[in-house]
Amino acid sequence: MAAAAFSLCAVAGFTAPTYASETDPTPVISFAAHADSTLSAENLGLNDIPDLPAAPIESESAPLATHDAAPVLPLPQDEEQADAPRGRSLSELVADYASATTSDTETDCLARAVYFESKGEPLAGQLTVAEVIINRARSGRFPSSICGVVRQPSQFSFVRRGYIPQPPANGQWRTAVAIARIAMADLADGGAPRALFFHARHVRPGWRLTRVATVGNHVFYR
Repeated sequence: MAAAAFSLCAVAGFTAPTYASETDPTPVISFAAHADSTLSAENLGLNDIPDLPAAPIESESAPLATHDAAPVLPLPQDEEQADAPRGRSLSELVADYASATTSDTETDCLARAVYFESKGEPLAGQLTVAEVIINRARSGRFPSSICGVVRQPSQFSFVRRGYIPQPPANGQWRTAVAIARIAMADLADGGAPRALFFHARHVRPGWRLTRVATVGNHVFYR
């Protein structure tokens, strides 16, 4: 009987299942595609973009830089502790997580970006800006770390030759630290899921991107 069963398996020719990978249908559109924008860095919250010929969106995408695999962003170790704050308001979380110091380099880079890009925004707007930076680090289309995303050339106007200035130790900085910690731990959600780009509401850059939401004084796209 055992020999017969073995022969049957051999004849049947079992093959390993194959797996189809999903491809994100969202077209890749780089900042170079918007090079004809005449907006200033102060209006956009981003550095001015150098004059480059716009690549036809229908025929080809701009080349993307290749980066090392993205590191795992720190999350709370205790899942029960991570779930507990989700029933609380963002303002309550900010009050708990506000601090003048950060615990690691990635959180520090994110807090500085939140401060310089959105310190005058409502808390939800600041959180959404933080999530855009985290989304970029995880997307594979930008540098694979938060500090790499913030320091990427021609993206954030407050960065000069890779240097991120240190904000003053005031209340807005403490709030930015809280927002960064909340975003890194995924304790609350912003209003623009999967967004990768944003600009101020009062400007019209003409980006050919999918508009996700308007939160505070910024419009967010993916």
